[in-house]
Amino acid sequence: MADALDRQAQAEAAASPTWHLAQDDHGHGHGSPTILGFWIYLMSDALLFAALFATYGVLSTSYAGGPTPRELFDLPLVALNTAILLVSSITYGFAMLAMERGALRGTQLWLLVTGLFGVAFVGVELYEFSHLIAEGATPQRSGFLSGFFTLVATHGLHVTVGIVWILVMLVQLQQRGLHLDNKRSLLCLSMFWHFLDVIWIGVFTFVYLLGMLR
Repeated sequence: MADALDRQAQAEAAASPTWHLAQDDHGHGHGSPTILGFWIYLMSDALLFAALFATYGVLSTSYAGGPTPRELFDLPLVALNTAILLVSSITYGFAMLAMERGALRGTQLWLLVTGLFGVAFVGVELYEFSHLIAEGATPQRSGFLSGFFTLVATHGLHVTVGIVWILVMLVQLQQRGLHLDNKRSLLCLSMFWHFLDVIWIGVFTFVYLLGMLR
């Protein structure tokens, strides 16, 4: 009886798309090297952002007689941009749900919506940068601005990479459909995109909100 229950549980697990994504290239169940390698990459990227946050923390009050965060930041605009990125995380979740159902068109549609939100986020960020530079708040103006531009621009560059990755996946899905390799890539992209959301929440809190209190 117990053996029959074990076999049934294994059969149900094998029928799950997530279970297949967790297999390695030889079908073993100890995890895909692709997923494991991407987790290692994310940890290294987290260390990069930790260093940037620490650097900004040291430089955040080094104004050199220049403008302060309270004088520069447009908090409602940044809050809007934060909402855009958080909503994009939700739409990517819908893409993953569509992938689990085997709905190719639904997966492509939600990926496209996510990419458009990403473009909107980067566009607002570029507008903010251009506005600051036009006011003379350039990276070389003070230590605070150097740390600010480096941290925020590095995150924006990551979002841009994510947008390009989404475009590549749209092409791959059109060519090969919901192939196992494409599903693994979408899972990695999902981790990357949600990771950027977490980092941005830190930026919004540590840079913008705390900056307005100084």
